[in-house]
Parts: sequence; structure tokens; C-alpha cells
Amino acid sequence: MEQPYQMIVDPMLAEMGKNLNEAMKILEDGQREGGGQDVGSILQLVQNLMHGDEEEDNQSHRRMQNVGEQGNMALLGHSLAAYISVLDRERLRKLTTRILSDTTLWLCRLFRYENGSAYYHEDDREGLIKVCRLVIHSRYEDYTTEGFTVLSSKQPVVYQSAAARPGLGQHLCSQLGLPLSSLCTVPCNTMFGSQHQMDVALLDRLIRDDIASGKLPLLLIANAGTQGAGHTDKLARLKELCDQHSMWLHVEGVNLATLALGYVTATSSVMAATKCDSMTLTLGPWLGLPAVPAVTLYRHEDPALSLAAGLTSSQPVEKLRALPLWLSLQYLGHDGIVERIKHASQLSQRLLDHLKKLTSIKTSVEDEINSPVVVFRFSQDASEASSTGSVQGYYGGDRELGERLSQLVPASGVDVVELEDEGTCVRFNPLMTAAVQGTQEADVDALVQKLGEMVPLLSSTLRLRQDFREEAYRHAALTYIEDLSWPGLGVIRYMPCSEELDDSKRQSETEKINSSLLKKLQELEADLSFSTGPEFGQEKNCIFVGMATEDLDVAELVETIAAMGREIEESGKLLENMTEVVRKGILEAELQLQKANEEKLMEEGVLRQIPVVGSVLNWFSPVQSSVKGRTFNLAAGSLDSTETTYSMKVQTVRGTPPGHPNLLCNQPTARSEAVPSHRS
Repeated sequence: MEQPYQMIVDPMLAEMGKNLNEAMKILEDGQREGGGQDVGSILQLVQNLMHGDEEEDNQSHRRMQNVGEQGNMALLGHSLAAYISVLDRERLRKLTTRILSDTTLWLCRLFRYENGSAYYHEDDREGLIKVCRLVIHSRYEDYTTEGFTVLSSKQPVVYQSAAARPGLGQHLCSQLGLPLSSLCTVPCNTMFGSQHQMDVALLDRLIRDDIASGKLPLLLIANAGTQGAGHTDKLARLKELCDQHSMWLHVEGVNLATLALGYVTATSSVMAATKCDSMTLTLGPWLGLPAVPAVTLYRHEDPALSLAAGLTSSQPVEKLRALPLWLSLQYLGHDGIVERIKHASQLSQRLLDHLKKLTSIKTSVEDEINSPVVVFRFSQDASEASSTGSVQGYYGGDRELGERLSQLVPASGVDVVELEDEGTCVRFNPLMTAAVQGTQEADVDALVQKLGEMVPLLSSTLRLRQDFREEAYRHAALTYIEDLSWPGLGVIRYMPCSEELDDSKRQSETEKINSSLLKKLQELEADLSFSTGPEFGQEKNCIFVGMATEDLDVAELVETIAAMGREIEESGKLLENMTEVVRKGILEAELQLQKANEEKLMEEGVLRQIPVVGSVLNWFSPVQSSVKGRTFNLAAGSLDSTETTYSMKVQTVRGTPPGHPNLLCNQPTARSEAVPSHRS
């Protein structure tokens, strides 16, 4: 990027570009050279904040490297915008007008949107809000002077698909000050057509009912690539319906990117988006451009209403939002932009072709030629289920599948998505991830390879789940926990057999046994994994058994778990009984020692207990202590005197050590025992 800087006449711009280039090198390469200068210190601080630990450092480093020079151009645009904003007003006006008109013209040509205007915004929902405000100004003539009071005569209604991204309609109503009753969610098809497309016939009935009740149909939000599965509504039919009822049609979705591809013909469902009243494009993730604004293209003939709605601005600084995009589009060029979008579509097609060859994988793709989104999941085949039982209606292996694939092939950008009809699925959406992740065909091939390795494991686990469940039911001490979201063999809990425990003690004992049992199972040299399950799972004190291979002996596994549980429970009982016996023995020993001390006191008299007097009396008239220590036999559970033990120690011949462990209880040392021998 040094050659373009040499062509810039203004030395300030050259210095700015040089500083940005050096800053990006420091942040990307992890250099820690600051030389004590203020700028270097600041960049060092930013680097430390960005790369908190080694793992995050590696991931962030990889992402920034893949952004490349076109990303640096986008970042340069923000620096230039700050610099240009201090120009004199006339020069600023001319420059911003040129930037805005160029960028708008390029985008309208690129995405086949004729005679359009553009609004650039940071929040990708902001364009829809401004467009809706424009429609309100257009449909309510006195809105500019009367405000929201004119809406009471005819309540406006905004329609959205049930497959729209979550919270979009609620956010729109909140920003416009409309009640939630102004939002109508249209269900998707249930009998005919795609289950992810808006039901056009039902929408027509809803619009007619609203008109009959005195409401004003205002705007329809349609999808050209739903957020979850990338499906496109019947845009041509929806456009006809909107024209019939004088409604505004707004389209959004990832499939709009394919409008830039030359081979997308008029027969494609997404081509009808070029006739809509407005559409929102998110070029940042599509092209791998950081911090560039989203763009809403729209058609409207009244510039005064566009200004009132906030779609245009008289402030030149507001127009500088398009500058990062203006620079990036010039850097990439038309061919570079098309190539990136084409590359993402080809990656999806490549993955789809591979998935068709896997019998255990089911795909959910509406338009196999043009859709850049591939959604797939593990297919449950009842014929492959265990012969001893039926297959469960839901299996949590798809989430495990998606998370594992994401870890094994991070450059693929796959993630897990929840769909209303299909449930948990794995999503490959390269248009939103490939430019940043640097996804290549080799990554898709690696993804398919890992998928091929995991599918047999999922299949064998699914076949053995019912066997595992029935084997667990054969053991009274094992409780099978029904958790269909767990992708492994199943979930069990060992329950103590004692009926004498109350609820609190039983719960505590259950926790101890299962915790010890889990540790023992994890120490086994087996291909199976044992864990406590999901971090925020509802089931506690359980053992989650992972995926299993075909050669696993389920009966032997369950028997091993039950036997280990019994062993832990019995050893716990033995220890508990031993503890209780020892405690009682110590108490008994203390009572006997106390009684012996009292007898000793009565025998020797009170005077011998006085320190000085007792020493003199013991000197002239020594007495033999009658207090003996106590020993506790753990095996026999008996409390004996220590006299035998001490007599064995004074024997000259060593005796054989006792056959059982003993506990020697502390015995008080009488003063008489501390008295030295009588004078010789």
C-alpha cells in the first residue's frame, strides 16, 4: 500500500496513511515496539486489550490477517473522514457530494437497482426505520404538522414474516413510537410451498381484514435469505400484492448479495428484489470489510419527505459515512467484489454436492443453484435403530456435530442454528464468514472429511441409546434420566439403596456417590467419555455418557457402572460405621478415664493434688498410680486397658505385633508417676 501513498500530493494524507499502515502492522504482527513514544504506548495498550490471552490472541490475529489490505482501506476511510471534516464548508460539500453520489451509483449498478438512492447507517436496522418513517410521511399528509395524533384515525400496520430475524418488528415499533398492535406477523406456509416462506394467501386475507376494520396497511418486510436457513420469500407475488394495496415493500437478507452475479437470471426468486421499494445490504461481512456501514437502497421521488424522514441530510459530515465504503469499493473494483461473492456461492455449492453423497445427512436448501446458505443435520433413520426399541423423536447429536465441526475446522465458519421445523441444525453461511475467515475449498473438503468421520459415531450412538436405556432399567440402583438434548448414549444417576436416610441425607449421599463414581469412570482406559453434562443443564448429580462406537458392549458397560457404584456405596457405609464405632469408643474411654481419675483422687486424698504439698508427700510416701490408659480395637470394636501393651514393651524379647490396629487413648499422667525413685 506504499505506492498509492506516494501518489498523494497532500503530505498530511501521506503521513496519515503511513501511520495507519504502521499501526496495523503492530496490531497484526504482535510487535511490541513503542520506543517509549506516546503513539507506540497507546497502540501497545490497544494490543493488550485486544489480545487478553493466548487463545484469543491467535483467533484475533488470524481474523485481522484475513481482512487484508482492503480492510486497511476501510480503516483508512475513518481516518480520512475525521481529517476531511475540518475542511472549509464549500470544499467539504463538494467532496462529500462526490463521494456519496459515486458510491450510490456503483451500488445501484452492482446490485441492479435502477434509479435508486442510498442511506448509509451503522445499525443494519436503521435503514428500515427511516424507510418506515418515510412511508408514514407519505401516507399521512398532516403527519409533519400534527404528529402522531393523525395516526389515531387509521392505525398503521407493518407486516413481517414469522421467519424474520428475532426482535426486528418490536425494535421498529419501539423506535417509531408505534404500539405492538401495529405489528402483524404473517405465518409461513404450512401446506403448500416452502415452510420458510411467507404464506401469501394468508397475508392477502390479513390485509383485507385490516382494511375492513379501518386500519392502514403500511409496509411489508420480506426476506431474501432468512437469517436462519437462507430462504427467500415469493418476492414477485408479494410485490404484486403490495402494489394492489398501495403498500411499501422492503427486502433484506443475505441472498441479495447474489444480485451482483451475472449468472443470476430473471428466473431466480431473488431477482424480484430489484423491483422492491427498498432493500438493505450488509456489505461489511459479504466482502470482509471492517467498520463499513450498511446501505439501504430505496426509490422515492420527493426529496423533501426523504429529508424529513432522515434518509438524507443537509449536513456534509453525515455524508462522510460512505467514505470507507467508497475507498474499499474502488480498491476491490467490480471484478474483485463479484469474485468474493462468487467464491462464497461456490463454496456453498461445493459443500452441498458433498453432502448429497452422505446418506445420513439431510440438507435444507431452497434454491440449490443460487442460495449461498447451506443448512444440514444428522438424519435419523428408523431402520438403523436398535432392534430392541424405537428411535426417539429428537436427538441432540446435531448440536454436538456443529460444535465439533466448528472446533475441528474453524476456518469453515460453521455454526449451530435453531429452526422452528427442523430443530437444531448446522449452518454454513460463507457470505457472512468466508471473507473474514479466509475460507477456501480445502476448508470445505476438510469439513466434509470430519463430517464423514463423525457420522458413523452418531449413527452407532443412536442405535445403542435404547439398549443403554433398557440395561439401566434392569439395575435397581441406577436411574435413567430422559435428556433428549444429550448427544451421547444417555444420562444415569446412581441412587443409594439405604431406606433409612431422610431426604437431605439421601441427596447428600447421592451427590457423594455419583461424584466419586464419575471420577472412577473417567480413570478407565476407554473410548467413552463421562462428564457432568452441560454447564447450565437442569439435571444435577448425574453421569452423562458420551458417544459410543459400534463394538461397545452396552450390557457390560452398565454392569460396570452399577458395580462401581455399589462398591463406592459399601465402602462409604463401612467408613461411616467405623467412624461411628470409633466415636462411641472414644466417648466410653473418656468416661472410664474420668471415673478412674475420680477413684484415684479418693484413694490418694486431696493433699496429694496440691502442687508443693503433693510433691513432698509423694517423696516421703510414694504411691503407685492406679489409672490405666485405654486401647480401642477397630476390628473387634472393644475397649481394653493399655496395661497389656506396656507390659509387652518392657519384655526383653520382642513380641509379635498385634494382629489388629489399635487406637491408644490419651491417659492423664499422675504426679505419682512423675516422682523419681526413693532416696537410696
